[in-house]
Amino acid sequence: MSLNIDMKVKQDVLLIRISGELDHHTADELREQATKAIENEGIRHIVMNLEHLTFMDSSGLGVILGRYKQIKQLHGEMVVCAISPPIKRLFDMSGLFKIIRLDPTEEFALERLGVA
Repeated sequence: MSLNIDMKVKQDVLLIRISGELDHHTADELREQATKAIENEGIRHIVMNLEHLTFMDSSGLGVILGRYKQIKQLHGEMVVCAISPPIKRLFDMSGLFKIIRLDPTEEFALERLGVA
């Protein structure tokens, strides 16, 4: 299975919906697309909807951590939402939830960032 990346810009928020598998084969694609959007679209915050992400390895965690660092330099916030139990477990084990907020839904995350 491959990775499907859907990105939308809502004000200063980059909404990224990922489905499929985020691994060492597909991580570079997400890194390139997200970095380009952050640099070219005046992005301050990221909301990642991982509802349809079926698999992620350490390369995927690395890409997410890298975008977190990129957005932190802009004094923004990164939010993960609609996460499946297996992917949530990976986030828990890696400690990412200590720095990245988890919201139950995409709508809730956008609302908390002031984009309704």
